[in-house]
Amino acid sequence: MGFVIRMAITALGLWLAARWISGITFEDEITLVGAALILGIVNAVVRPILVFMTLPITFLTLGLFLWIVNGAMIGLVAWLVPGFSVDGLWPAMLASLIVGLTGWVANAFIGENGRYEVIVDRR
Repeated sequence: MGFVIRMAITALGLWLAARWISGITFEDEITLVGAALILGIVNAVVRPILVFMTLPITFLTLGLFLWIVNGAMIGLVAWLVPGFSVDGLWPAMLASLIVGLTGWVANAFIGENGRYEVIVDRR
């Protein structure tokens, strides 16, 4: 269940990116969900390898190069998924920022198991 919720969050981030950034398009909702699924797989398999390979430049740029890596992952997904397109590195980098912020905000309300969490402060 947690995987489905996180994929929906990623799909929401991609949808927002397509709405706000010119140069990011998808044909239909099935393509959007497919792109979210492939992005999750790419981030789990390809991204760690690429982060390791670019570690020296990541240190030199104080971590800012990871933004380019994230944009490249969205570009790779656009290359893999027919019907999802990204017109260059800048739109991909902006999309990675929107997807990341959407995930960050949504994950604040979702626990490790993909369930909503209620935190009660009893001071």
